[in-house]
Amino acid sequence: MSITSALNSAMTGLTANARLSQVTSENLANALTPGYSSQKLNLSTSQYAAGVRIGDVERNVNPALQSTTRKAEAEYAKIGVYSDFYSRMSNFVGTVDDNMSISTQISNFDAALVEATSRPDSTERLHDLSVKADLIVQSITDAADGLNNQRLAAESSIDLQVDQLNSQLKELEKLNARIVVAQAAGGSTTAMEDQRDLLIDTVNQAIPVNVVQRDQGRVALFTVGGVALLDGRASELSFDAKRTIEPQMTQDNGLLSGLEINGLAMDTSINGPLRGGTLIAAFDIRDNVAVEAQNDLDAVARDLVERFQDPALDATIGLTDAGIFTDSGGAFDPADTVGLAARLELNDLVAMDGQAETWRLRDGLYAATEGDPGDASQLIAYSEAISENRTVSTTKLGTISSDLNTLSASLMSRFARDSDSANNSLSFAATSYTELAQAELALGVDSDAELQNMMLIENAYAANARMLSTIDDMMESLLRI
Repeated sequence: MSITSALNSAMTGLTANARLSQVTSENLANALTPGYSSQKLNLSTSQYAAGVRIGDVERNVNPALQSTTRKAEAEYAKIGVYSDFYSRMSNFVGTVDDNMSISTQISNFDAALVEATSRPDSTERLHDLSVKADLIVQSITDAADGLNNQRLAAESSIDLQVDQLNSQLKELEKLNARIVVAQAAGGSTTAMEDQRDLLIDTVNQAIPVNVVQRDQGRVALFTVGGVALLDGRASELSFDAKRTIEPQMTQDNGLLSGLEINGLAMDTSINGPLRGGTLIAAFDIRDNVAVEAQNDLDAVARDLVERFQDPALDATIGLTDAGIFTDSGGAFDPADTVGLAARLELNDLVAMDGQAETWRLRDGLYAATEGDPGDASQLIAYSEAISENRTVSTTKLGTISSDLNTLSASLMSRFARDSDSANNSLSFAATSYTELAQAELALGVDSDAELQNMMLIENAYAANARMLSTIDDMMESLLRI
């Protein structure tokens, strides 16, 4: 080896070790930084002269694993939305051990009827019967209000996610442009690529995406259904959020907004082109899941109202008169069932915060005067009305023939089952995502390995420095000859 070759090897070796030291230091410094990908400096033998050729810095990323992890994360986030909804609805309706559940209140009203029947002359027991009836109303309307708040929360979530997606897609467009410029200038783009991956992860939770590599380091994003979110320019999502939502408002009847991308209406169903993330889950809850829950609540409210609004049950009730349980104080119209659970009220004639004429529960709601205080026939008829089997049909409850207590228990069981099922799915999704995330983290910075590399770099740096010193001694010896 000539002195020139030796000198070039030592000099390029020192330069390479200095760059290796920088890369290793960055890895160690960012070992706990979220989204940081460990870096590796590519080195090779120079083709034209002795020495080391320094290549580019490569991010340690497995595209297949990254894509699979993103799918698992989106699934986990989506199921979390459903799990939260069903858990809240189960709490609103009540559970088996809940003393304030709808089922418990109906059971308590049934028991109060038995008590009043044994002493129909007791004003206290008739008052208690009114109180128990009012508690049924409160439990159902509270559940309806909670459900409506859930729909409104889904509406607000859609609005927030659309704003965030627009901002994130614009930022990704800018990062693409910066990476192109940096690569053209020969600079490092690893930090920007890490930042871009973090943004893609966030977008992916709302709308699962396929990442397509473009030239000059750019990427394009497409939904699983093929809708472009970013391809050169960022797409723009638009949504018109409502500040209040009524039970009858849906996207199908035009009272609630859909989603547009670049001015084109999108299919927001669970099997549509944007499927799989939290955004479509929020649409599904607002437009389908909550509507089905509303249908079930209204069915129970309707059954309750109709059982006690029947003129055959109470001869004093006219065809246009309300029963014990009313629709906003008036008679219930079967053609106006949607939202009944939220409009349910106790008849003002017997309500304790109304006229409090609880003797009407014994003598007939619209009786002209009080009757025989010892006559319990009307109260017995009410008890029989509760135990009568009636047919109720809804999408989720199905078609069932049951008494009022069984119907309310079926409603409670329906939401409990849905909540348990969603929680089980969430647990499975969490396990899948955690395992994949751990596998991806294994590609990150290994502090022990990086410290070992640093020691090797120091030894290599010392060896190259020793070679330079030796070459210097040789040159001095040659000059003294």
